[in-house]
Amino acid sequence: MWYVIIGKDIEDSLQLRMKTRDSHLARLNDLTDQGRILVAGPIPAIDNEDPGEAGFSGSIIIAEFKSLQDAEDWANQDPYVKAGVFSEITVKPFKKVLP
Repeated sequence: MWYVIIGKDIEDSLQLRMKTRDSHLARLNDLTDQGRILVAGPIPAIDNEDPGEAGFSGSIIIAEFKSLQDAEDWANQDPYVKAGVFSEITVKPFKKVLP
């Protein structure tokens, strides 16, 4: 089943986010290689695809896991969680309808 993982960034997270980005992306690439990522990306803090110094307010990942518990366990091991980039994470089941 698909699960949506929403991470909310701490204030002024950009430097910490950039420092941790490679390890965060490595985990996402592992899921991508397994065909388990529907979509993943950051949420710009301003209305601009490249927010520059404004940075990001969070991230959204929609990925396939065997259960809600598996999705939560995976999310809790994310480098952004461990480094303190995310102040909180939410994991919920997701039903893809379109496209």
